[in-house]
Amino acid sequence: MSDLRLLLVDDEDFFRENVGKELTLTGYAVETAGSLEEARRLLRQHTFHVAVLDLRLPDGSGLDLLAEIKQQSPMTEVVVLTAYGTIEEGVQAIKQGANDFLTKPCRLDTLEAVLEKAVDKQALERSHTALARQVERLQPSQRFVGQSPQVRDMARLIDRVAPTDSTVLIRGKSGVGKEMVANAIHRQSPRARQPFVVVDCAALHENLLQSELFGHEKGAYTGAVSLKHGLFEVADRGTIFLDEIGEITPPLQVKLLRVLETGTFRRLGGTVDIRVDVRVIAATNRSLEAMMKDGQFREDLYYRLNVFSITIPPLRERRGDIPMLVEHFIHHSSLASKREARVSAEALEALQRYPWPGNVRELKNVIEHALILCDSDVIEREHLPMAIRMGPSFGGEDEATGLLTLEEAEKSYIRRVLHECKGHRQKAAHILGISERTLYRKLQEIGEIQTSQ
Repeated sequence: MSDLRLLLVDDEDFFRENVGKELTLTGYAVETAGSLEEARRLLRQHTFHVAVLDLRLPDGSGLDLLAEIKQQSPMTEVVVLTAYGTIEEGVQAIKQGANDFLTKPCRLDTLEAVLEKAVDKQALERSHTALARQVERLQPSQRFVGQSPQVRDMARLIDRVAPTDSTVLIRGKSGVGKEMVANAIHRQSPRARQPFVVVDCAALHENLLQSELFGHEKGAYTGAVSLKHGLFEVADRGTIFLDEIGEITPPLQVKLLRVLETGTFRRLGGTVDIRVDVRVIAATNRSLEAMMKDGQFREDLYYRLNVFSITIPPLRERRGDIPMLVEHFIHHSSLASKREARVSAEALEALQRYPWPGNVRELKNVIEHALILCDSDVIEREHLPMAIRMGPSFGGEDEATGLLTLEEAEKSYIRRVLHECKGHRQKAAHILGISERTLYRKLQEIGEIQTSQ
């Protein structure tokens, strides 16, 4: 229990000192305060698992402090102490979120039993969240597959950085598996039993993203009818994965920098600093260095994020992993459909020659597509999309090598997905594994902006 931090707030020196000493002996890491001011100072410095509050303090009511604790750290369990004549206040404290209340004077063993119940309640809630996350992480599709030298090197980097609390920046093209690497880091870290929260920074408008990350107070803006806890609060003591970090705007970059530097933030419309203990892993498919030169990305935020960097190679640079990936995706689909299948030598050859601008995500989609078309237990070349069947000669090839350039392969794939989706950008972006905003930018770059929605 030594990792459980407890805040004891009481204005009676004898009670505070003796009870604090006894609770320390039972295994709590105890901090004590004799006033609201002292308690608030400690709350700014630490996150507590449980707090014991006297309702009558020299500079105010413990009910005010209860409200502040529940606002700053909703997971903190609170036990209040009240005199016989103020039972109504104890009931009011329960209504405001306290776990329990005791009347003074109270027996030490009674207090210990109530604290144990509060800690068990908190542990149960965290275990429920952690179990849900564990089930999600153990799905077969979440494993990073491959035995190439690049994958082995990446695994060694993950093993090195996972046990630390260092911020990690994951680089790589869309579809290479950045979220899986982030997940692997979290699973191998001391935070593995705590939440792993994923945020797609490109999927939301700036104001919505700010609300998602930091939460908002009731009435912060039109439509904010209740308090909303942000994802940084949800990820407290765990890991938050900020995907497509290069898409966030400069004003939001400032707010994120403050969290990284101080571990605190304020909800939208709020005035109280909320302290969290969160490991940050970020990912990008853009060059943050180029963005810094153009004034689009803050240099100080870049250095905060780039403490440890992992680059995931595109699939075209580790073609030796394709047979293993194909087998993995077929096996995963077989678990769901209860249907065994394999890929023919000719089909596998075509898969290995293709440049894969959509990377592993594209390969997964191709295998699912082929399994739908395949009537037997063998995926043949004819079951593959035309771009793969036609091979490197399918437009935009390099004359010297006969292979597609990466730029042309990406253009070809984007055009093909948009064609299959009949110009529907939202569906195309989902298949490509990027946001609509990123897709729109890529369409601008290749001069083929689609107007249909």
